[in-house]
Amino acid sequence: MSTDPYHAVQQEVQASLQNAATLRASYMRIRSTAREDSEELIWARNELKATLAALEADLEDLEESVNVVESTGARLFGLEDSEVIERRRYVGHVRREIENMRAEVEGRATGQRSRPSSMVGPSGRVAESSTPEDEDAQAEWAKQEQQMIIRQQDETIDSIAGTLNTLHEQAGLMGQEIGEHVEMLDDLERGVDRSEAKLSTAMRKMRNFIRQTEETKSGWCITILIIILMALLLAVILV
Repeated sequence: MSTDPYHAVQQEVQASLQNAATLRASYMRIRSTAREDSEELIWARNELKATLAALEADLEDLEESVNVVESTGARLFGLEDSEVIERRRYVGHVRREIENMRAEVEGRATGQRSRPSSMVGPSGRVAESSTPEDEDAQAEWAKQEQQMIIRQQDETIDSIAGTLNTLHEQAGLMGQEIGEHVEMLDDLERGVDRSEAKLSTAMRKMRNFIRQTEETKSGWCITILIIILMALLLAVILV
């Protein structure tokens, strides 16, 4: 069985289409408030044009994969004819979206967005007029696109929530560490106070000892002087 490249290319096309839709919404918002010569508007227009060009290139690859399946035979890829028809409709849907967005960028009328366009064949010409099936397919693709956008938004919200939870946990750990450091500082402060009190007591005892020593030395000096004086008097008397 041959390898079917459709789904890999289709995912790239769908991602590019969603990106283009986001840029289109941003461009329309800027255009409603900014002047035509605004740098922001010019940048948004050029960015959207570049995205549409890349999307159109991816669409060509996608259409080529559909052409390969059609020319080789759906059975060779294990596909039903209805699946090939759905793929062709998807290609037409994306092509109409590109044309509509390009028309908005270039300032042309965009009335075709409100109603399904005709199916576009491999050569790019109109294949047939709009039918109820085309309208249903258009609605189905729009629904799938909205669902995918919602899923992406949910994933983004979940990612943000996970980041916030991580930050909350980190903040809790930081708060716990800060509390431990505060307790350590309190213990250190109490230790310093105790050491200061002990040092003050030791200094007071030292001063008392020095004073007492000085008083004792003075008494001994006076006694010795008296004895010496008496000895001199006796010596004088005896002589």
